[in-house]
Amino acid sequence: MNTAITVIQGFLVVGFTLGGLTQLIVPYATYTKFPFQAWANDFKPWHVKLIGVLKVCAAAGLIAALFLPSLTMLTPLAAVGLAMVMAGAIATHLRREEYPNIAGNLVYLGLALFVAYGKLVGVAV
Repeated sequence: MNTAITVIQGFLVVGFTLGGLTQLIVPYATYTKFPFQAWANDFKPWHVKLIGVLKVCAAAGLIAALFLPSLTMLTPLAAVGLAMVMAGAIATHLRREEYPNIAGNLVYLGLALFVAYGKLVGVAV
């Protein structure tokens, strides 16, 4: 079980780091033209950048405990934070009636909650 959680953590770290850095680096006008990123039109540019910062920080929190064992509680907290970001994404896509986009959000939400549960319960300690 430890291996599965670690692999999922790695997947989440890579996915959210790349997604967050894209939101931070790419200009707002260009970002809103990307496929599946039309949701960003409903937000101000600084909101999109803030979401990017949250994603990158949560990804760092997921991986920090792998290198600093004294920060073990940071992993489930970061995973819950990512789950909350995904819940917000699902709410946004529901409001915009972008139902196909919700599938990916649900996968990320489920994986983040799996990591949080595994780390909190102590399965992976």
